[in-house]
Amino acid sequence: MNRNLEKEPVLSSRKRRVAAFLIDYFVFLLVVALVLTHETDFMGENNFDELRARQLPAMIIGLLLYFAKDSIKGISPGKWAMGIMVRDENNPNKVPSFGRLFIRNLFLIILPIEFIVLASNQEKKRLGDKTTKAIVVKNPNRPARLPRILTLVVVGLSFYTFLFFLVASAMKESDAYKVAITEIEKNEEILSETGGIKGYGMIPTGHVDYVNGNGKAQLEIKVLGNDKDFKVDVLLTKELNGEWKLIELNEKR
Repeated sequence: MNRNLEKEPVLSSRKRRVAAFLIDYFVFLLVVALVLTHETDFMGENNFDELRARQLPAMIIGLLLYFAKDSIKGISPGKWAMGIMVRDENNPNKVPSFGRLFIRNLFLIILPIEFIVLASNQEKKRLGDKTTKAIVVKNPNRPARLPRILTLVVVGLSFYTFLFFLVASAMKESDAYKVAITEIEKNEEILSETGGIKGYGMIPTGHVDYVNGNGKAQLEIKVLGNDKDFKVDVLLTKELNGEWKLIELNEKR
């Protein structure tokens, strides 16, 4: 006999629902970030127009996936991780239709109101639940806790690793970084102290900012030398339609 038919459904706690929402939102942001940055040098000033053009499609794709997140057996990634699921209010063994699930999630557009309703409603329902006659219950067939926790850890670490290397890669592809490297390699004092430059650190730090076409960059770059390694602080600026220019270059002792 199906385990779903053996017991009365148990409503999910509000804490589990909030945690599931945060996980789903986290996945939504990752999808949008992947679409926005795919094959795009978003740190380059010449690619801002392309990046802006991608914003609307990326948001549309992300939102469609987000609103449809419970379409597989009433379980989203967050709900799977928290061991809960969406079911029909009048028949807890039945998954609401795709249309009802989609409409239910559309109410998340008014997220602050939904949180207030969920926190105050005795039946642990938000407006989307009430409108579509849905309930969120514990999943009696949920996987063991350890695999779910490990999955969350792996996904979380993968996300932050992706962001870390994405930003680092974008920084190294920026025009400001390329100019900084050129200036470092022209600096006789650095060439002398390093005994010749053989490379640079994998992860530069700092920031590259644009305001109305004007740019300012402050970078910290690790210089790998044949005799000695050290870090260099580089400050650059760029005027509208101009080139990046070195303002200051200092070795960090």
